[in-house]
Amino acid sequence: MKFEEVRSMTPDQLREELLNLKKEAFNLRFQQVIGQLENTARMREVRRDIARVKTVLTDVGLGAGS
Repeated sequence: MKFEEVRSMTPDQLREELLNLKKEAFNLRFQQVIGQLENTARMREVRRDIARVKTVLTDVGLGAGS
């Protein structure tokens, strides 16, 4: 997910995306523990996507986004 994509989302869409990413991160961690995770790089991508979404949410929340 690119930063421009995240920036163009509404706050409600951002919250929904954050929830989905957190669920995916949980599932990836679970798969790693039981030894079924094949694409380990996806964990890093998801963590970074979560950080992007949180950054934009904070920016929008503080009013700096406008």
